[in-house]
Amino acid sequence: MKKLTALLTMLLFVLVGCGGDKQSTDELVTVDVTKSYSQKKELILQDFMDVEYIALETNDDFINQGYVQAIGEEIILVKNRNSDGNIFVYDRTGKALRKINRKGQGGEEYTNILGITLDENNNEMFINDIFARKILVYDLYGNFKRSLKHKEDAGSIFYIDIFNYDKDHLICYDPYNEEIAFVLISKQDGSVVQEIKIPFEEKKFLHQTSGDHTMSPGPYRSIIPFKGNWMLLELSSDTVYTFLPDYSLRPFLVRTPSVQSMKPEVMLILRLLSDRYIFMETIKNEYDFNTESGFPKTFFMYDRQEKAFSGYTVYNGDFSTKKEIYMNWFRPVNHEIESWQALESHELVKAYEKDQLKGKLKEIAATLDEDSNSVIMLIKHKK
Repeated sequence: MKKLTALLTMLLFVLVGCGGDKQSTDELVTVDVTKSYSQKKELILQDFMDVEYIALETNDDFINQGYVQAIGEEIILVKNRNSDGNIFVYDRTGKALRKINRKGQGGEEYTNILGITLDENNNEMFINDIFARKILVYDLYGNFKRSLKHKEDAGSIFYIDIFNYDKDHLICYDPYNEEIAFVLISKQDGSVVQEIKIPFEEKKFLHQTSGDHTMSPGPYRSIIPFKGNWMLLELSSDTVYTFLPDYSLRPFLVRTPSVQSMKPEVMLILRLLSDRYIFMETIKNEYDFNTESGFPKTFFMYDRQEKAFSGYTVYNGDFSTKKEIYMNWFRPVNHEIESWQALESHELVKAYEKDQLKGKLKEIAATLDEDSNSVIMLIKHKK
């Protein structure tokens, strides 16, 4: 029980801290995780991704930290980074619609929100409550509909990644399952309808434990939606796979040397996928509890056009100054929107006063004050 509590606490800490395109997925990339890259390319985000800004309306009932949970065609779901239980529902333009809170100890309530998955077609949202090890389903007005249990066999503890797969299923990942961590489950009863077997020898974990203390380098995604397909990252495997609509797996990226041969392991993480670039990082799985330091990282990218690896620095082209974007802050959203990032209003107000903004972002900043809710930057695939 102490181990489970430590894992739950560690996970919440790091998360609060956090029919596809054939050409884009056919190329098999090999990554040497022992290399470092001193040469850096400077890139402008808008040169390879489309960017959209949404100012979240601020009023007395809608003051929040802009921690986006889901974005649909008409709805945006936002929560705070704390555990107050509030869910803020906005329309796609950022207009405040309603606030929902069903936090509690009852059978129709959640004790915490690790994440929210939106099913806009069915007007439902799925609240991942890892302390209760279940998924609670509500309509978009907060009315309870049903609950689904997490998978319980082969060392499973809880799902940390949940995405809307199709009209009937969710795709989920449990990092602690020692055999089959990826599954498709029924939206109606939570039953496993398809197991997705990623081959590996021994289960590996990206954390270090000392007594009752467990440390992790921060959140990462094991499921990445990409233009109709799904990229599946299992740290114990040397291959990142594309999960295709016919439930088959196709190798997308291979690491070397094998994670099974390394001690401490160097883990490979994917951060952002575009038609041209794959942004990645490696994390060495070591931590010193005495100095409270560890998990050294290397950030790099692969250029599909030049077929070459390098370091990188990415800037936001809507700033007249060199405003760096940190790719490890990004979170996957869906097949259209690769990721999102919250821009703090007080920082935008200062940039506006210094005449450092351009285009739509400048127009939005002119309407803000320092206490406004965040502006959400959506990073979308080029059309």
